[in-house]
Amino acid sequence: MPSASSILQQIGDTPLVALGRIVPAGCARLLVKLESANPTGSMKDRMALAMILAGERSGRLKPGQRVVEYTGGSTGVSLALVCAARGYPLSIVTSDAFSAEKRRHMAALGAEMTIVPSNGGGMDAALTRSMIAAARDITEATGAFWTDQLNNADQLAAYHAMAEEIWVQSGGAVDAFVQATGTAASVRGVAEGLRRHKPGVRIVAVEPAESAVLSGGPSGSHKIEGAGAGFVVPLWHAAIADEIATVSTEEAMAMSRRLAREEALFAGTSTGANLVAAIRLGQRLGPEATVVTVMCDTGIKYISTALYAA
Repeated sequence: MPSASSILQQIGDTPLVALGRIVPAGCARLLVKLESANPTGSMKDRMALAMILAGERSGRLKPGQRVVEYTGGSTGVSLALVCAARGYPLSIVTSDAFSAEKRRHMAALGAEMTIVPSNGGGMDAALTRSMIAAARDITEATGAFWTDQLNNADQLAAYHAMAEEIWVQSGGAVDAFVQATGTAASVRGVAEGLRRHKPGVRIVAVEPAESAVLSGGPSGSHKIEGAGAGFVVPLWHAAIADEIATVSTEEAMAMSRRLAREEALFAGTSTGANLVAAIRLGQRLGPEATVVTVMCDTGIKYISTALYAA
């Protein structure tokens, strides 16, 4: 293969693999997009690059200007990669609710961090809103370019591209797509992309059972990093999904551990949530169907957390 001129050229074109041992009898074929193959080990590399490039093209992001974002970690790590590669200083607002590995990774890539304390280490609406407020304060004080992931539709293009990869890699055999919902950009973007090819493809959005706000439930605290902001996010609209699945933190963690032991795929908690929902759907659809879901990131980001703590 020819050499690349930048690490950013390695974002995307990730593998799509079929699962075996973890899939019960009578279930649909289950394909998983291995987003851990991106440079930081996360699907968020796609959206971080899309937001920065869109800022450059529009003139909103000037050469050498500071970039700001609030994040549970993976978006921050991905922005730190992109900003380091393209020469932008970066300020990240995050929290102790998210893994130490993510915070250290951001710092290693040059990000300056503001840590907002959580209530008992859980993710909830109050924490999300506190991080947003801190990011706004930094933006106003420094004149930075705020990527503002909850409101930034520029990232949808990255997930349209991901949908094209899924369609081609599956040979067009996609009956359903299942994805955990944080900003809602990935489930929305992939849904839009797949529906261009197959309008009837079934889309399932996944949210934490402890904070099932898209399902009409109360906001609550959970530990599925990257999912469940605790309120209905701006990029979400009801027509995105045919159904919303709820998965508890306990169920998601148990499935992530099974995935590592039985499929040798080492992933985070949101991936476990995806698989719980995908298997439930696959059992309903039956063995003739194909369900696609996402391995959102690598489990290396969660070594110190309750997910993999000895």
